[in-house]
Amino acid sequence: MNGALLAVGAALVAVTVAQTGSVSVGELLVDADRFRGQPVMVRGTIRDVRDYVTRTGTRHYTFYLTDGAQTIRVISYTKPRCQSGAATVEGTFEQVKWRVRVDYVHQEITARNVICLSAHEEEAPPRGLAQLEIG
Repeated sequence: MNGALLAVGAALVAVTVAQTGSVSVGELLVDADRFRGQPVMVRGTIRDVRDYVTRTGTRHYTFYLTDGAQTIRVISYTKPRCQSGAATVEGTFEQVKWRVRVDYVHQEITARNVICLSAHEEEAPPRGLAQLEIG
């Protein structure tokens, strides 16, 4: 039963992401409150992939996704197939506000999937997906 519910939940997340289409890093950050905690597809260029292992032995990868003007940190628990170049990241956008001495906002995407794009795929949105219009 739990497996079936998990599969249905994953399918609903996939449908929600497919309906919104991919957005650039800048579009995501301009309307961050709207996307907080939501599944997103963000397109950009990968840079600075790093491999980490926690004290408990959990391996994860971090990298930055940029659209040339804006950049966001991405964390992935599977190794991205590409270490640089154009990609679309499917995951959950998190925006955490901390108050220490000043307000600090930490924004990142926890990736479920990293899709490496060839040069001709950078130009067009994924097939069957409408671009999200913000405005």
